[in-house]
Amino acid sequence: MSEISPTGPVAEAFEAQRDRLRAVAHRMLGSHADAEDVVQEAWLRLSRQDAAAIHNLAGWLTTVVGRISLDVLRARQARPEASYDDGLPELVVTLDDSPAPEDDAVLADSVGLALLVVLESLGPSERLAFVLHDLFAVTFDEIGQILGKSTAAAKMLASRARRKVRATERPTGVGREQREVVQAFLAAARRGDFEELLRVLDPEVKLSVDTPDGVVVALGATQVAAGAQLSASAAAQGRAVLVDGLPGIISWREDGTPLSVLVFTVVDGRITDLTVVIDPAKLVLMDLPDPA
Repeated sequence: MSEISPTGPVAEAFEAQRDRLRAVAHRMLGSHADAEDVVQEAWLRLSRQDAAAIHNLAGWLTTVVGRISLDVLRARQARPEASYDDGLPELVVTLDDSPAPEDDAVLADSVGLALLVVLESLGPSERLAFVLHDLFAVTFDEIGQILGKSTAAAKMLASRARRKVRATERPTGVGREQREVVQAFLAAARRGDFEELLRVLDPEVKLSVDTPDGVVVALGATQVAAGAQLSASAAAQGRAVLVDGLPGIISWREDGTPLSVLVFTVVDGRITDLTVVIDPAKLVLMDLPDPA
C-alpha cells in the first residue's frame, strides 16, 4: 500500500500519533511493511469519520490499529505457510567460542529482536493483550473492547501471555545441553533419521525459512522433520555460531559464499523454533564470519 500524506488539522493530529501507532503495529505484527499498511488503513478510517465526535483521538486510533492488527494476525494463523513480505528481523551473528564478557553487549543489543521472536509464539488475542498493556500501557478496559471480551478476560490473556514470554526468555549463553540437541538434530538430518528428528523436535515446533520469495512457515514436529534435509557437504563446511545469543550453524558453498544460517531455540531438551536463512540477498547483508 502506498503511503498517503494527509493534510489539515485532523491530519496533523494523526501525524503526531503516527510513530506510536507504527510501533504498536510493528510489535503486534513483527513486520515493518505490514505495520505501515495498518497505520495507513487507520488514517483512511479516520478520514471517513467525523473527527469532532472523537473525544480521545489517541485512544480511538490505538483501538483501530489494534483491531486491524488482530485481523492480520488471525489471517496469518489461518494460513500458517503464507510468506511475509519483509522477512525476519536482522540477526546478530557471532562465533560460538568460549563465552566472553564482551558478548553481553551483543546480547543486550538483540533483546528487541528476541522479543519479536518470542511474541510469535503467542496467539493473536494473547499477543494483543500483552503488547498493548505491557509495552504501551493501554488499559484492560480498552483491550477488552478491542477483543470483544470483558476486562477480566483481557487481564487473563495478558497474564497468560506474560507467563509464556517469561518461560521462553532466552538464556544469556548457550549451554552444553543446547549444543548437544542441535548436534543431534544435524546428525539425524544428515542420516534422514525421522524418528530421531521427532525425538529432538518439540511437538509444536515452528520452522521459518527466509527465502528470496519471503518467509515460509511450517508448524509441528512431523512436518518439520519430514522437510529436514541437510547435505553432507554443507554440514562439513558448517560452523557453530551464536545468532542473537541462540545456537546456530553457518554453512558455505565451495566458493566461500554463505549458503545458509540456521538458528535454534532449545527449551527443555527439545527444539521449539528453527529459523533458516537461505535468501542470498539477506545473507550478503549479514555480517558473517569467514569459513574456517
